[in-house]
Amino acid sequence: MSDGNSMDPNHEVFKSFPGGVTLSWGLVKKPTRGPKGELSIAQIVQTAIEIADREGLAALSMGKIAKSLGFTTMSLYRYVSSKNDLLLLMQDAACDIPVPEEQAERDWREEMREFVRACVGIFREHPWYSDITIRNVPLTPNTLRLIDWTLRIMRDFPLSDYEKMSFVLLLNSYARACGLIERDKDVIIKEGDDSLEAFSGLAYSAGLKALVKQADYPHLYPVLMGGAYTGEADNPIGDDLAFGLERILDGMEQYMETKKALGE
Repeated sequence: MSDGNSMDPNHEVFKSFPGGVTLSWGLVKKPTRGPKGELSIAQIVQTAIEIADREGLAALSMGKIAKSLGFTTMSLYRYVSSKNDLLLLMQDAACDIPVPEEQAERDWREEMREFVRACVGIFREHPWYSDITIRNVPLTPNTLRLIDWTLRIMRDFPLSDYEKMSFVLLLNSYARACGLIERDKDVIIKEGDDSLEAFSGLAYSAGLKALVKQADYPHLYPVLMGGAYTGEADNPIGDDLAFGLERILDGMEQYMETKKALGE
């Protein structure tokens, strides 16, 4: 969480912010009632993350957090006024990942790959992350830092601010989609040796071939029979998710080249 000491927490512009946002920026004064120095917002958030990592978001409650910390449930509400605020703080804490130092000569595509991999890693490290409803644009320090990282990579691109932000959304959306797939894959791998074949569809290949008829699925049928649908055949394009990212980066590159050619 950021130190908001230089900002006036009572300023009019902050009144519309969700409570979790003001907490993340350090705009809320620490509780003066109750024992001093025994509890902090950071402790509450870290404990909540540990519980969610271990048991899932559905198992998370203020009561369970309080019990783990050795406090009463009501004592937690002096620091975090609602569970929604806590979830927002957990999201921001999960996004507190190292941003690499700027390297002027580094290939922008490799920087984008690193950014997407880092975002995918958030979903894998904290499987509950995507279970939290997105309620607003990123407003907290660490989520904004990730956007700043992407914009840094695009700093010299011949793009308007709106175009850059559209690409930020595209890359984050792809990272989220990939993160969900990788998260689910991690879960099923833990469940058993044969579960990965079920995840890819390989375990159901023979059954699908018996059920899927060319007359009903004229376009899927040849793909299924060729082995690409369930991963029976060798994949010449390599990792599917990496392949998709490369095509996104190709599209960005082509878009900028077209703009240059048109003199925009």
